[in-house]
Amino acid sequence: MEAAGEVPAGTLPGEEETPEMDLSHRFSKQELALLYEEVLYTIRHRLGKPEPHHVADAQELYAYVQKAFGMDAEEHRVSMQRVKELESPIFCLKATVKEAKGILGKDVSGFSDPYCLLGIEAKSQEPAHPDSKKRLKAVVKDLIPEDQIHRTQVISQTLSPVWDETFILEFEDTETASFHLDMWDSDVVESVRHKLGELTDLHGLKRIFKDARKDKGQDDFLGNVVLRLKDLHCWDDQWYQLEPRTETYPNRGQCHLQFLLTHKRRATTSSRTQPSYTVHRHLLQQLVSYEILQHQAGSIAWDGELSRHASTVLYLHATQKDLSDFHQVMAQWLAYSKLYQSLEFNSNCLLHQITSIEYQWVQERLRPEQKAELAESFQSLLTYGVSLIRRYRIIFPLSVMRSTERLQSLLRVLVQMCKMKAFRELCTLSPDLPKMVSEALKSGTTEWFHMKKQHLKPMVKSMEENGKALAKLLLEVIGDLQQCQKTWNKFFISTLKLNLFSIAYVELESLVAEHVQEQLRKVDSSMSKPTAESLFQLYLNLQELYRMKDFLPKRDGPLALSDFHQWFKEAVPQWLQKAYTIALERAQRAVQMDQLVPFGEHNKHSTSTVDLSTCYAQIVKTWQQLNWPDPEEAFMIMVKLVEDMCKIALMYCRLIKARAEALSLSEQNEGEAANRLCIVVNNIKQLRLLILKLPSQLDWAQLERRTGAVIDPQQIQHTLHHQLDSTVSCLDHEVQDVVQALATKLEAGIARHIQELSASNDTREPEDSIIPLMKFLESELQYLNEHLVQENFKSLLALLWHHTLAVLTAAAGPQMSSTQRYKKLHCALKSLELCFHAEGCGLPLETLHSTAFLTLESHLALCSSTSRKLIQKYFSNRIQEQLDASSEKYGAVTIKALYRPSEQKLRVEVLNAVNLIPLDSNGSSDPFVQLTLEPRHEFPEVVARTTQCKRNELHPLFDEAFDFLIPPEKCRQEGACLLLTVFDYDTLGANDLEGEAFFSLRHVPGLDADEDQADMGWVPQTRLSLTHPKPSGDEILRLLESRKGDKEAQAFVKLRKQRAKQSKETA
Repeated sequence: MEAAGEVPAGTLPGEEETPEMDLSHRFSKQELALLYEEVLYTIRHRLGKPEPHHVADAQELYAYVQKAFGMDAEEHRVSMQRVKELESPIFCLKATVKEAKGILGKDVSGFSDPYCLLGIEAKSQEPAHPDSKKRLKAVVKDLIPEDQIHRTQVISQTLSPVWDETFILEFEDTETASFHLDMWDSDVVESVRHKLGELTDLHGLKRIFKDARKDKGQDDFLGNVVLRLKDLHCWDDQWYQLEPRTETYPNRGQCHLQFLLTHKRRATTSSRTQPSYTVHRHLLQQLVSYEILQHQAGSIAWDGELSRHASTVLYLHATQKDLSDFHQVMAQWLAYSKLYQSLEFNSNCLLHQITSIEYQWVQERLRPEQKAELAESFQSLLTYGVSLIRRYRIIFPLSVMRSTERLQSLLRVLVQMCKMKAFRELCTLSPDLPKMVSEALKSGTTEWFHMKKQHLKPMVKSMEENGKALAKLLLEVIGDLQQCQKTWNKFFISTLKLNLFSIAYVELESLVAEHVQEQLRKVDSSMSKPTAESLFQLYLNLQELYRMKDFLPKRDGPLALSDFHQWFKEAVPQWLQKAYTIALERAQRAVQMDQLVPFGEHNKHSTSTVDLSTCYAQIVKTWQQLNWPDPEEAFMIMVKLVEDMCKIALMYCRLIKARAEALSLSEQNEGEAANRLCIVVNNIKQLRLLILKLPSQLDWAQLERRTGAVIDPQQIQHTLHHQLDSTVSCLDHEVQDVVQALATKLEAGIARHIQELSASNDTREPEDSIIPLMKFLESELQYLNEHLVQENFKSLLALLWHHTLAVLTAAAGPQMSSTQRYKKLHCALKSLELCFHAEGCGLPLETLHSTAFLTLESHLALCSSTSRKLIQKYFSNRIQEQLDASSEKYGAVTIKALYRPSEQKLRVEVLNAVNLIPLDSNGSSDPFVQLTLEPRHEFPEVVARTTQCKRNELHPLFDEAFDFLIPPEKCRQEGACLLLTVFDYDTLGANDLEGEAFFSLRHVPGLDADEDQADMGWVPQTRLSLTHPKPSGDEILRLLESRKGDKEAQAFVKLRKQRAKQSKETA
């Protein structure tokens, strides 16, 4: 397209001077001079009252056209002088009488037979006084010579006549001339009988009498219209009121008139030698080109709107030349379509002309040369438009505003033009527009590709530079196709039903494949690393280009890029090795720079894990970028990548542990060394998480599906999963080693504090004695909790808990005899349980309550108790054993018991005993029951009671009652019970033991009642199995026995030992 001339923005015609524009590319100097003469003549002989939106000042119009034609002052003066010397044209008023409505009915029938007389009065006769009516009574016949009077046809019997007749009325001076129109009712001589036959009402009868008084054949006046020509615009179209000559019928209806002020016999050379519409087209072309250049100079796109000055000049010229609307549209189309091919403007401006020509098209209205000219304009614009489309990437770049609108507008113009009746009738070989555009797009795409290829051709012809150039070329191609798909395609589909993306993709894909293969043939197998790197980017770009095939609506046969990955097989090992080397070096640098301090406020691992994560992410990205199509080869690539990542993981473990050791040696700070071990554990744990994410990140499931037909799933499981599991196992072992090292550092401190606790002075309270141990643990565990991830922290806690239980168990050995020391250890155990549980944030209770813990807790609880508490515990255990007993191996005793709160009295009825074992030589026994309240220290004043002895009875019936005075709170004590001992009475020696039973007093009937029960009748019987003590002894008894200085304990043990000697139970 041609560049616009430079014009200052915002300069109005007639104001400041603008730099001269070169307009010679449109017309020769002679043609321009003649056209300039034409436009000056038009302005000079202007007719009609100016339109509101037009320029009224002639000097302003002269100044505008002088600039539009690029005339200097001298040229303008000479042309103006020549125009003044030319003969004036003949002025004409083209008057069209269209119709009338609401006129008077003058005939008997109530209608009229109207016709009009019209003409121009050369000099208007102004009334002498404004109130004078004389002027209004004048009629055309009296004012205008008969040969200048024009008459319309008579329209019979109507009040709304339609004539639509046009008359050319010449005049000399618009200032003095006036237009006159009279409307008359035509009367023909008729008989009275005929008139009576048309009579319809009383008004008709009045008309008959009126007709009788006037002359025969005289026409009736219906009204007139008088207009001064100087009050008319160049073109007027409106309804005018019919004026009366008298006041008899002031409302006489309206008449619709059209006026056009035109020229005849224009003296300009152009008017005399060229068709009017041709001259008008040239003038339009000149003014429009100037308007476009004005806008371009101001960096504003022209939207088709002409300035007031241009509109005024063109309007005057068209009306003076009496150009029809159709010929004006024709001229506009020819001018605009030609200008569009040389000056850039919005092609939407052409749509209006296309629509107008289509609407008004009648082929017979054009002469042969006009038809040829119009056909040539169609073909020329079509050829030019298709050439623009072929180069749309250059002509309509997206970097320029409104490019999409301009191309869309051009497509619409071409489509609408090819649909026109005029186009189909005048262009004998109607082209297939979609086919033309499709071919243009193909050739344009090929041209663009070769242009880009040449532009990106490297200066140095090495394979590395060739690879980079190819990658850049691919980026250009991909970018172009993306623009096609996202931006341009919709316009071509909506207007031409053409898929631009498909056309461009098929062409470019084939061109790219051919060019890339040609370049890759020059690469040998021993390629350099830079060459391999440039080829990797090329591979990625080809991959992206190939993926864009998914946007194709349909494909016929394989694409040229179908197996493009095979072109790069030799480069793949180098790509993988580079990915591994980069990751390895980055991991090594990360460890060297790592100070083993937490990275960030909320992280518990150090900076090297972040770099390691990035290394892995880059390797994963490499796999995803490769997206190798061949499944078997893809599996081998995956094996290599996983192997590399596992090697990096194990290398990292070695390096990070060595780094921690090196930092610790340089500082010699035990606390800092532990801190670094925490970071090491967290780092390895974080690395373990990274490794475990690899199957999902590398999408092993999808690889397994792809390789299902060529590789056994067991092979994938054995190769990939085994490799990963082995690495994870190594990492777990590393974590355990470091956690064990941390635990070892703490175990010594825990053991020391427990030893100090057990050796501390017995006078101190247990709660005070354990304070040092708890402070030590709180400090250490709090720090570890802050610096270890939760999983590692819990692993450490589990190790420490196991160790702590072992230390406490050892401390609670038999060498201790002090109850107070056992209390301290028991208190320590319970506090440690709370500490390690940490309200659910530490170890779970099921982990804490191991067998070792439960055994130790039970042992410490007993050892720390007083002798009396142990005795109570002993009886509680015997009561529970009594409740659990289901066998009556030694018989049973039945009782009833009731407590009366008001009397603080316990009443016991011993009813009977059954199934006693025979202890006498005669096969029978002499049983009696001894009743004692235990423990004795709770009931020191209550003496034992016995029943009568029943001779030779194994099922004795006693039926005896006993009362015991005891307060209710004593009954509620732990272990409080009624001990029923059944003896076999021996006269000479000690009584033999038949069995013993324990009845708990804590739930004796009546104990919790508000009032005493009336009698024992409602109390249920209680049947108690008789038991024998176990000869193996009891832990509580052993503890009591060990307390040599406690007489009460020794007495209790002695009594139970005596009872145990009589037991029939075996060990």
